[in-house]
Amino acid sequence: MLETPTAMENVIHSRTPLMGTGDPPKPDHVLMMTTKPDNSPSMGNKIVKGLKANLLIILMIIAVIVGLGLGFGLRGVWTPYETRKIFYLRFPGDLLMNMLKMLILPLIVSSLITAMGSLDTNASGRMGLRTVVYYMTTTFSAVILGIVLVVTIQPGHKGSKNITKAGSPKEAEPLDALFDLIRNCFPDNLIESAFNKQVTSVGKKNVTLKSPSPSNITEAVSTLAMNLTSNSTGDNSTDTGVTMFEVDTMSVTKASGMNILGIVVFSLFLGGVLSKMGKDGAPLVKFFECLHVATMKLVTLVIWYSPVGIVFLIAAKLVEMEDLDAMFEQLAYYMVTVLAGLFIHAFIVLPLIYVIFTRKNPFRFMVGMIKAILTAWGTASSSATLPLTMRCLEENNGVDPRVTMFVTPIGATINMDGTALYEAVASIFIAQYIGQTLNVGEVIIVSLTATAAAIGAAGVPQAGLVTMTIVLTAVGLPINEITLILSIDWFLDRFRTAVNVLGDAYGAGIVEHLSRNDIVKVPEVEMEVPKEQRNGFHNAESGKEKMDTRM
Repeated sequence: MLETPTAMENVIHSRTPLMGTGDPPKPDHVLMMTTKPDNSPSMGNKIVKGLKANLLIILMIIAVIVGLGLGFGLRGVWTPYETRKIFYLRFPGDLLMNMLKMLILPLIVSSLITAMGSLDTNASGRMGLRTVVYYMTTTFSAVILGIVLVVTIQPGHKGSKNITKAGSPKEAEPLDALFDLIRNCFPDNLIESAFNKQVTSVGKKNVTLKSPSPSNITEAVSTLAMNLTSNSTGDNSTDTGVTMFEVDTMSVTKASGMNILGIVVFSLFLGGVLSKMGKDGAPLVKFFECLHVATMKLVTLVIWYSPVGIVFLIAAKLVEMEDLDAMFEQLAYYMVTVLAGLFIHAFIVLPLIYVIFTRKNPFRFMVGMIKAILTAWGTASSSATLPLTMRCLEENNGVDPRVTMFVTPIGATINMDGTALYEAVASIFIAQYIGQTLNVGEVIIVSLTATAAAIGAAGVPQAGLVTMTIVLTAVGLPINEITLILSIDWFLDRFRTAVNVLGDAYGAGIVEHLSRNDIVKVPEVEMEVPKEQRNGFHNAESGKEKMDTRM
């Protein structure tokens, strides 16, 4: 009789069949037959098998090439002002973005709650600490790398001095942004946080002080108002007993966009509580585990459509750009600086960190993430790439699903290595371009604020531009100068998003290796649930096959 799979094997293999340690061993005579030369597959069969195994990667590479070719080809036929045609051209790509974003909410909630609920509280705490330390370390190292490159190359002192500005910046106060980040961790309405987030809104209000009979109190108030409002509008004269000045009105409003940070915090706490509840919380843990498996099934369907969407996303973006030649020519040194930093961080820094902690081949790990990296480049959204990131980690790199479900949603929210490097380079480039020299203290401020701002950047296209204003304001640079780099941002955004996703993936691999002694322990909640009901599915002993997340 075959040995009964352990409880931990049921937890793992219900989502990652490729790890297959729970499968019974093959009989000896079967193994002997497979070694006969007559039954060995031919070279043609091996090639066909290899093509089938990597078909999606091949299709994505072809999609990127076709998208670039289609975009450059249509630029000779259409003008950037034919917005209706461009709008229709982008339609298949919009469908891909909608489908990926649709899966973000159920995937984050189910994965985090399942991971926290199936891990011991102490184990999840240690895993969380390792995750945060890794993300903070890599983000800060990316910022330092960017500062070293931009100070060495000095792109702001080279190239064209007549850069065409584009778009308009968004104002943001550093303190307001920090409060918004903390406030969004604790949403007042969980349902509303799925489509709205809280932001600080600043308005202006005219205040009039009237004093029929001048007194010491009114004169003091008037004098204070005059001193505080050097830029006030209206009549500030106190001769008639009337003082007019302008003040800021602060309020918290709702802005469109998913509050991913609030959802992550809620899911972490709910999963931790369910883990503490033990047997009583097991049914709810099983529910979210089933939701995760079902969501991953939907991810598989969406993935096969992604090459089509990527073609039209890239083509539409190329067509709508007004003057590509001038843009690349004017910002060539800036673009080279950013891309060099991203390349060094992705192919040297991150692999080196991975080797130091795991003693494994980092480039083999990177190859397993090719599908997610190409999707990140095509969509320019790390959040939209999250479903594919989790699938690649589990199936291609064999990362424990509990680690994947815990680490990657947090990484897609707070780990922005590419964005942090980009913001550090962009802020110092702007200072160089306008002729403002930053001292050592201001460079340190840039490094710290770029790290903090990257954590607050949402995993959506071009979110770094919003947080860029925080960095510029912190060192006294004019935020209007952001328009210098807006024309090239869409292009660089795709590369830094790919680096963000790669950093998330390496983080999952490192955390799993460091937590291997914690995750091998059978969680108490799993031991108390009947074996045939574990994970919400019947195991092989009950006559049914184990659940597979693949289609």
